[in-house]
Amino acid sequence: MNSSYKNDDVIFLLKDVTGLVEPLPSIEREKLIQSGMHYSEMLPIEYIPTEEYMEIYFDSFKIFGQSMANALASLADKIVKKRDSIVLVSLARAGTPIGILLKRYIKWKYNISLPHYSVSIIRDRGIDDNAMKYILAHHKAEEVLFVDGWIGKGAILKELKLACKNYKGVSPELAVVSDPAGETELAGTYDDIFIPSSALNATVCGLVSRTFLRDDIIGKDDYHGAIYYREYEKNDLSYHFINNIEKLFRKDAKPVSFIGQRGIIEVEKQAKRYGIKDINLIKPGIGETTRVLLRRVPWKVLVDERYKDDRELKHILKLAAEKESEIEYTRLNNYKCMGIIKKMKDI
Repeated sequence: MNSSYKNDDVIFLLKDVTGLVEPLPSIEREKLIQSGMHYSEMLPIEYIPTEEYMEIYFDSFKIFGQSMANALASLADKIVKKRDSIVLVSLARAGTPIGILLKRYIKWKYNISLPHYSVSIIRDRGIDDNAMKYILAHHKAEEVLFVDGWIGKGAILKELKLACKNYKGVSPELAVVSDPAGETELAGTYDDIFIPSSALNATVCGLVSRTFLRDDIIGKDDYHGAIYYREYEKNDLSYHFINNIEKLFRKDAKPVSFIGQRGIIEVEKQAKRYGIKDINLIKPGIGETTRVLLRRVPWKVLVDERYKDDRELKHILKLAAEKESEIEYTRLNNYKCMGIIKKMKDI
């Protein structure tokens, strides 16, 4: 798979389908998804940020980059303490930059060099079986550690637990920087924090698309697919993100534990409040809300009223204005915000 990352940082176990898939506009894609077509069978047109949005991104990075670096350090310490031997397996694509940073931090602090792969996992389709077979042919099952950026409400973790039943000795444990849902022990923080890589798409993830799976392009012996956005090379910030977080590494991170109700309870509460039967239309947390605004058709964004003027949410308010999405201030518990996708009949 082509990417703007170096092979020393990550090996993508993906099929390059550049030129074989035509990305679709958000509205067209949303109609197809809600009429029954699976989201993995198409790709969204990547959002190219406005100059104003990029100013907000860089500003937020300066303010909150240290919080993310501290959470990553805490996560790395938990991993090394818990595991004797580790192979990092990032879930493409949001997990990939986090896996790279974990690999670099563990090398920096512990002088341990870890292999790092990036593989596809798709809700309702499972993990890439061919990628897993490759990893298990080269490493021990008990060494595999899955990595992602954050947990919204736990849908991918649930998928991971189902998938791992097919691979003896592989743990479904998931390591993430932020877990406001309270779903994993291996989290750097349980606060809903700004993770800079969540605020952009391919331009901070090696210029790789989200993963793709459709029978006419992906054969039974192929890895799941992705495309490489060569046309965005001038906008690429993948190593700006990696290198600048790396500069903020500290060796004195403090471990944290989750205290509170699981996030899924709060999501179900909001679903009931708005009469939403499909819980997949609600995306909680800063990272997931950003994703709704970047590549789905948002109905409204819920913002915890206590964080109304929080600069951590500045990019979300900017995107919501661009998408003409309503902002509703309310009281949330686990999350600072939630994105709600518009129902097809309203599109």
